[in-house]
Amino acid sequence: MQYPNYKHLHDLLAQAKDYGDLITEYGYASDASRLEKLVEAALTTAIKEAKEIAKNDVNPNEPNDYAAIRALCKGGNTPAKTIPDLANRMAGALLGRFAACTLGAPVELWSIENMQKLADYCGMPFPPQDYWTKVDSPWSLRYQVDAKEKYTRDGMKGVPVDDDTTYTILGLMIVERFGFDFTTEDVGQIWKEILPHACTAEDIALKNLKAGIPAKDAADINNPYCQWIGADIRADGFAFAAAGDPELAASMGYRDAYLSHRRNGIYGEMYFAAAEAAAFTVDCPVEALRIAMNEIPTTCALYKDLEWAFEVGPTLADYQAARDAVDKRFEGMHPVHTNNNACLTVFALMMGKGDFTKTVGDIIAMGLDNDCTGATAGAILGAVVGRGGIAPHWTKNFNDEVRTYIVGAECLSIEETISRFVRLVEGRLAGK
Repeated sequence: MQYPNYKHLHDLLAQAKDYGDLITEYGYASDASRLEKLVEAALTTAIKEAKEIAKNDVNPNEPNDYAAIRALCKGGNTPAKTIPDLANRMAGALLGRFAACTLGAPVELWSIENMQKLADYCGMPFPPQDYWTKVDSPWSLRYQVDAKEKYTRDGMKGVPVDDDTTYTILGLMIVERFGFDFTTEDVGQIWKEILPHACTAEDIALKNLKAGIPAKDAADINNPYCQWIGADIRADGFAFAAAGDPELAASMGYRDAYLSHRRNGIYGEMYFAAAEAAAFTVDCPVEALRIAMNEIPTTCALYKDLEWAFEVGPTLADYQAARDAVDKRFEGMHPVHTNNNACLTVFALMMGKGDFTKTVGDIIAMGLDNDCTGATAGAILGAVVGRGGIAPHWTKNFNDEVRTYIVGAECLSIEETISRFVRLVEGRLAGK
């Protein structure tokens, strides 16, 4: 895939602005206003045409309809009838997600070079083996809740807020309220009630919902982010509830993702929901990743990209080689897209060989949307190794507390959250 190079357009827009400023200063404000309207009209026309192309998109290899998606999947994953050591594995999955997300949050989207400089400044190894001891702008708030200092080793008092962890709690609440057969309309309803704000595709969907657009159409209007990573970071709550049943997890992921995403954005949530559900019944995280391949279309770009990741992963020497490989394959792709980040997640779990600290350190060091990839890798590996497989320094300052920006659920007990997921799984397995 060859992305257009838009640099010249950015340059032209900047030049138009600068000339508009100049002639305003010269006393020709009305001419500057006329030029501004010309530029705006040209861009509006181009965007309108792009929207029409996207709206009318039909690709039989990458459908959005669930039945059509299932027809292109290999399938064949048998649900587990029991999950030995469920509570321990559930604790590992949730704590692993919280830890890796919190490690990545202060350096989200940073370059490898800048992360290395931060590690040097902190006097700590890189890739990191513990939380950062210093962060930039420690007073600034993330998600209007927690100062960045709260994400540091010594400033942490509970799991600080992040969208990756907030959506895990929201997924739990959706299943508890509506059951395992919830609909996309149910997801939209709870979003409108208790989700105060969102980012990118989720932000667009939430605004569309509040404007009265039906949930089934909320992803289709003014949404160029519909293949970005936002859906797959929402997979965990459904995966944990569907532990041991990858197909059920993927179907739940589909119904959630459809609210805000299309094509590979949907498949990303289906894939990682299936992988995390499978992780509760295997002894190797890579096996869970391979099992999940049966739950997305074999014809889609994500499937082909993941096949590539499985093929080249064993040849990569370290985190830098992994990032270089992704940069080369996905040149021009946005750093918060589903596909490039999914491949980094695969690489980290392959390289980590079951070692939690190495896995999360490597995936944060790889960069791109690294709090998201870290959270996903941490959840998958955590479900495999359980609570005991995560070194105590990752969780000692959690203080049985996780914070969110969900209205009415701003602070929760981690242990009670684990128990709530376990009750859902046990009830499902018992046929209740």
